[in-house]
Amino acid sequence: MASSPQRTVRKSAAERSAEIRDAARAIARADGLVGVTLRSVGARVGVVPALVAHYEPSTEALVAETFRAIASAELDEVVAVTQREGSAVGRLRALLATTLDPARDPVTAVWVDAWSLGRRNEPLAGAVHELGGRWESVVAGILEQGAAAGEFTVADRDGLAWLVVAIVDGLNAQSAVHDRHDAARARLVQRAVARELGLPPTALA
Repeated sequence: MASSPQRTVRKSAAERSAEIRDAARAIARADGLVGVTLRSVGARVGVVPALVAHYEPSTEALVAETFRAIASAELDEVVAVTQREGSAVGRLRALLATTLDPARDPVTAVWVDAWSLGRRNEPLAGAVHELGGRWESVVAGILEQGAAAGEFTVADRDGLAWLVVAIVDGLNAQSAVHDRHDAARARLVQRAVARELGLPPTALA
């Protein structure tokens, strides 16, 4: 007896769009933002590039949204970790420990791509600026909490927040690119931030 042909299930526009964006994020985590193309996304989803273009007409915008989704998810994870701590010192310690963890390398690689590609991709540059600002706001909030509670002193809250993010970004980028993680360098970051806050050298270790 001949088997009856299988019916093709037509996906809704929302389902297909979500599938395409999920595929773009998976590619970015594995191959970096440079790997996110209409062809690569189509191959992963199992559709022709033209269909991807139908849902995502701008590759630049797709890359930017892919970065925003990955970076936002990481930020949310780190914030959740810091909120388990009751004190500002504890939150700052948790933030540094989490962001300097080598397990963050895949996301760091996405950031490195974003900094480079953002020079020629305006939507991506905007997303990088947005996420960088959100990171600084998180750190500034912890610093404000600690200063208000008398846990430490902060001469320039926003300036120090920028410095913390810049140092962590720089160290992580070097470590990810050179595949080299040095616990001693992480301790230098912890001590440098502690010194800026008038804390003992090992307070954030």
